[in-house]
Amino acid sequence: MPIGVRLQLSVMMFLQYFVWGCWYVTMGTYLLATLHFSAQESGLAYGTTALAAMVSPFFVGMVADRFFATEKILATLHLVGAALLFYVSTLTTFGSFYTVLLAYTLLFMPTLALTNSLSFHQMTDTGKQFPGIRVLGTIGWIVAGIAISTLGAESVALQFKVSAGASLLLGFFCFTLPHTPPARVGTKVQMSDVLGLDALQLLKERSFFVFVLGSFLVCIPLQFYYAFTNPFLNELGMTNTAGIQSLGQVSEIFFMLVMPIFFVRLGVKNMLLIGMAAWAARYVLFAYGDLGPKLWMLYAGILLHGICYDFFFVTGQIYVDQKAPVQIRAAAQGFIAFVTLGAGMFIGSYLSGLIVDAYKTTAPLPHDWLHVWLVPAAMAFGVFLLFALLFKAPPKATAASR
Repeated sequence: MPIGVRLQLSVMMFLQYFVWGCWYVTMGTYLLATLHFSAQESGLAYGTTALAAMVSPFFVGMVADRFFATEKILATLHLVGAALLFYVSTLTTFGSFYTVLLAYTLLFMPTLALTNSLSFHQMTDTGKQFPGIRVLGTIGWIVAGIAISTLGAESVALQFKVSAGASLLLGFFCFTLPHTPPARVGTKVQMSDVLGLDALQLLKERSFFVFVLGSFLVCIPLQFYYAFTNPFLNELGMTNTAGIQSLGQVSEIFFMLVMPIFFVRLGVKNMLLIGMAAWAARYVLFAYGDLGPKLWMLYAGILLHGICYDFFFVTGQIYVDQKAPVQIRAAAQGFIAFVTLGAGMFIGSYLSGLIVDAYKTTAPLPHDWLHVWLVPAAMAFGVFLLFALLFKAPPKATAASR
C-alpha cells in the first residue's frame, strides 16, 4: 500500500473517532448537570447509537454497497452530520434534542463500517496493515477527550460544536480519499444478507448459542459505564475527567498489542471470562472508590477498559470468525453487532437511566453511586457465572492457529 494512501486512511480514522469522542464520553454530564434532564432521558439519548447500530446494516447493505462510491457517501454523511451536531448544541428540551441526536446517529453509525470497508479495499494484507491504521482511531478518541477537558467543555454545548467542526473537516477530507466503488453493484438485495440471518444456523450449536446469549446479556450492564461514568466522576468532584477517562483508551491500545500472547496461552473461553469479570470488577471499584485514599480504585476501574473491551469484544469477534464458514463470516459479524451493539446496548441505555434515577438523592451527592454501580456489577457477574457453566471452549490449538 502506498505511503500516501496509508497516511490518508490514518487521518480518516483519527478524525472519525475524534468526532465521536468529543461528545460521547461527556454528553451525560451536559445533559444531567446543565440541561437538567433525568437520568432516564440521558440513558435514552445514549441509546440513539444503539438504535442506529440496528438500522445501519440496512443502509450499508441496501444503499451504500450498491449505489454510491464509499468516499462520496462518507463525505455526504459527515457534512450533513456536522450541521445536525451544531443544531444539537442549540437544543435544550429533551424531545427536540433526542430527535435531532437520533437523526445524527443514524447518519454517523454507518460510517464506522464504511471507513473500515474503504480501508480494506485499499489494502494488500489486511491482517498486517489494518491494525496500524485503526489504532489512529483510538488515538483520535484520546485526543478528543483531552481537548474537551482542556477547553472546559464537559458540561457545556461546546463539545457538540467542536465535534461538528471536526465532522465538517472530515466531510471535505473524504472527497480526497482513494476512489472506492460500491462493492455490490447490480446484485439483488437479499434481506438475509442485510440482517446477517444466514448466521442463525450457527445457533444450532449450544456453545455458539451461549456465546450469543451471554454477549447480549453482558452488553446491558456495559452501557452503565458509557452513559454515566463521566457524570459520576464529575459529581465526585474530579477535574479533567474526560482526559482521565482517555486513559482507558491508552489501556486498550496496550492490551490490543499483547492480546496475541494471551490468546495463545488462555484460549477463547478464558479470555471471554476475564473480559466479563473485568466489567464486574470495574463497577465494584467505582462503587467503593472516592477522591481520598481510595482514588486508586477509580483509576483502576478506568484502566481496566483495555481488558474489558479487548478481551470481550475483540475476542468475541475472533471467535465468530473461527466458528463461521467463510461464506457467512460477514453475516455472522453483522448479526453479533446487531445483538450486542444494537439490542443489548439499547436495553442497557434504558435500564441504566432507570437505575440512576431510582438512586437519586440530595446529599452528599445528587446520586447514590455506591448502589448504582453495584447493580451492573451484579448483572455482569451473573452473566460471568452463566457463561462459565454453559460455554464449551474450542480447543486451544484452534484458537492459536488463526
